[in-house]
Amino acid sequence: MSTITPRAGSVANEIGKGLLDLVTGWREMVIQMITFPVFYLLIVLFIGRGQLRADLLAPVLIGMVALTFIHEQVNRVFWSYQGDIQSGVLEQTYLTPLPSALRILGRQVSAAVAALPTALSVLATGYVAIALNGGRLAFDVRILVPVTAIAVGTGGLALILCGLTLVYKRIAIITQVSVAVYAIAGGTLVPLTSMPGWTATLSRLFVPIAPGIEAMRNILLTGPHSGWGPAWLLLQPVLLLGIGVAVFTALERLARKRGTLGRY
Repeated sequence: MSTITPRAGSVANEIGKGLLDLVTGWREMVIQMITFPVFYLLIVLFIGRGQLRADLLAPVLIGMVALTFIHEQVNRVFWSYQGDIQSGVLEQTYLTPLPSALRILGRQVSAAVAALPTALSVLATGYVAIALNGGRLAFDVRILVPVTAIAVGTGGLALILCGLTLVYKRIAIITQVSVAVYAIAGGTLVPLTSMPGWTATLSRLFVPIAPGIEAMRNILLTGPHSGWGPAWLLLQPVLLLGIGVAVFTALERLARKRGTLGRY
């Protein structure tokens, strides 16, 4: 009990720090709540050749909400961790009894909360656009399962990126490249069923949002079933989280061996 309490307190501290960053950076959040919905509408206009087509608004909305969520979640965790490295305080965090991977997952919780306003602004914009075009997108409580799966799988991805920055330091561009990969090959804008089979297979295996997007489209749009079913929807994020912990631990051990843990 004495071990669990300090660890729980350390996790709570990491969550609190992330939420404090959200409050202090509210101007940035407001800008993102404007730009991401505009980006969503521009994508629909581009795909629809200058028209907000009703048959595109809902499918693209589902993918765009997931893409916005993973972009905000991963970037907030990555930049907060790199901020500790750049400011020279990373080594101080090792004075706590909390395992490093668990500390990053604590930041992941606050990052998920911080990502919600921007993702919800995209969702609200989509609902309005769909309603103005005479359509309807009903809420279904079952989508909370794929949403949770996306958040858990993204935690594994954030761990890998944080581990990489311990060893290779200046890799910030990789976060933007990864989001571009998800947008193109993750089924966010174009369903995986419309892509080459090998691309769809790799996306369902390794992209945290791919199975979740397919599940949400199956639930909300009641279209033909796609994906590898609910079992893989639940298993993939757990596997990605496990891989993330293993990769981060290995890279952290390498950084310690080189003596470059807090060097930037």
